[in-house]
Amino acid sequence: MLARLLALVIKEFLAILRDGKSRAVLIGPPLIQLIVFGYAASFDLNHVPFAVYNQDHSAISRDLVADFAGSRAFQEVAVLHGPERIRALIDSREVEMVLDIDPRFSRNLLTNQPAPVQIIVDGRNSNTALLILGYANSVIADASAAWAARHGAAEPPARLEPHALFNPNLDSHWFIIPGIVALLTQIVTLLVVGLSVAREREAGTFDQILVTPLRPLDILLGKSLPGLIIGLAEGTVIILATVFWFGVPLNGGLLQLYTGLFLFIAAVTGIGLMISSLATTQQQALLGAFMFMVPSIILSGFATPIANMPAPVQALTLVNPMRYVLVVIRRCFLEQPSFSSLSLDYAAMAALALCSLTAAAWLFRKRVV
Repeated sequence: MLARLLALVIKEFLAILRDGKSRAVLIGPPLIQLIVFGYAASFDLNHVPFAVYNQDHSAISRDLVADFAGSRAFQEVAVLHGPERIRALIDSREVEMVLDIDPRFSRNLLTNQPAPVQIIVDGRNSNTALLILGYANSVIADASAAWAARHGAAEPPARLEPHALFNPNLDSHWFIIPGIVALLTQIVTLLVVGLSVAREREAGTFDQILVTPLRPLDILLGKSLPGLIIGLAEGTVIILATVFWFGVPLNGGLLQLYTGLFLFIAAVTGIGLMISSLATTQQQALLGAFMFMVPSIILSGFATPIANMPAPVQALTLVNPMRYVLVVIRRCFLEQPSFSSLSLDYAAMAALALCSLTAAAWLFRKRVV
């Protein structure tokens, strides 16, 4: 049995590697998506264009403007001499923020009174607006503290001193790029496994396999193992790129990481085999794979926190293996988790792998018979 199974696995690898389309699926898209996501996907804002409406015209207000212009988060693009152009600049998206300094700003500071500064932001994208306001508050708070230190003014009774665990610089790439390991591993595994049986049917060689001494279980294993091996190899390449190219630290154990990755790939392999068993052409298999991938990514917590989703949608995420592997991978990169702390995620992925592989075997046997 082992010799027959090994022969089928080797045949499957040769079929994948000899086919130009299959090679392209394995090499091209993952590299392109890794580069695009790694460099383009970010929750951080840099060089936010802003305009200045300085009604105070004092040295103190000019110092505040200089603090904004010198920040990496902001880029001064316009100076206003009246309020007329504020709405037009934001409407045209030439600026995303306007810094409006009140004419009483320096006088109030020198008399120890609250100094009004207005921040006008483009609220059409609420997430971006909240980030801009957070950055602006940080610049103003730092400027106020520096001014108070220079002039001996009384400091506020409470002062915020932020300190972030696991990601001290709050670099969003440390959160996004480890998630890409799961995303690209799922895409490659699902496409490779999903196209396997459909490719045989389309080429007319599937009937030849059925007349061999191989049992349906042998055929199923022979189609599964290449997907598992390729998925692990693809995940390893992406993990190496994450650590050595993008500089994201891998603080957790490799054993914990690869245990989660293996269980995840097993679950995705079962889903791919289910799709492949139902599809009669490679086009149908591709459509089935993408029909699964899009909701899987959206409901995984990759970009949107699951806790912010409606309760029925949160319940739906419980059958999504990507939800659990994202937790494992991100914790292994940024923390040092133990096996016991990840046991629930491991158990969920193992259960999903068992269910998907069992369902794939049932569908496969039904189609063969």
